[in-house]
Amino acid sequence: MGQKINPLGFRLGTTQSHHSLWFAQPKNYSESLQEDQKIRNCIQNYVQKNMKISSAIEGIARIKIQKTIDLIQVIIYTGSPRLLFLIEDKSRKIEELQMNVQKNLNCMNRKLNIAVTKIAKPYGDPNILAEFIADQLNNRVPANKVMQKAFKLTKEAGTKGVKIQIAGRIDNKEKAKVIWQRKGRVPLQTIRAKIDYCSYPLKTRYGVLGIKVWIVVNEE
Repeated sequence: MGQKINPLGFRLGTTQSHHSLWFAQPKNYSESLQEDQKIRNCIQNYVQKNMKISSAIEGIARIKIQKTIDLIQVIIYTGSPRLLFLIEDKSRKIEELQMNVQKNLNCMNRKLNIAVTKIAKPYGDPNILAEFIADQLNNRVPANKVMQKAFKLTKEAGTKGVKIQIAGRIDNKEKAKVIWQRKGRVPLQTIRAKIDYCSYPLKTRYGVLGIKVWIVVNEE
């Protein structure tokens, strides 16, 4: 009773797949896992510093990593126009990003290949939607108004159902609370339903807010 499970891990092998694909010996597993986290952190730090993003929205939906013996393939899924500039300027920006990642990983003996893929409907992804909600809350927009804006964006993206939850000192209140709203049907206990999920922390002057987003892509 009261036990929770991550919606993505709950559906692995049915409607969800791993964002990292590689094989490693048991003694090298932790090292490879930390390497994946370093790659993701390095890419996000590079985006924040070099893409001149004024708000909290990075526009990165997910980063997929595939590893072989001599190659690391990284695919960045994004809907941000600033990040899509990487596609148009491959000769400079992507090479600079690849060298930055290789330098931080010390993996000069393996080839690193980074590609950027565009998402057709950015606000149909929970990570980008959570970043939008965090940016609005950081600008002190009331939480209920932010949720209504988010629902409008997801409706334009053609989603089947959306659930948004915000926890913490909402709207600078003295007492922490949890509020949530749902539009459409969100069957969290149905494994066949393809549900994307994101948990996003937001640091504010009056504490940390936790933002959770569930988006139903389709339901069988």
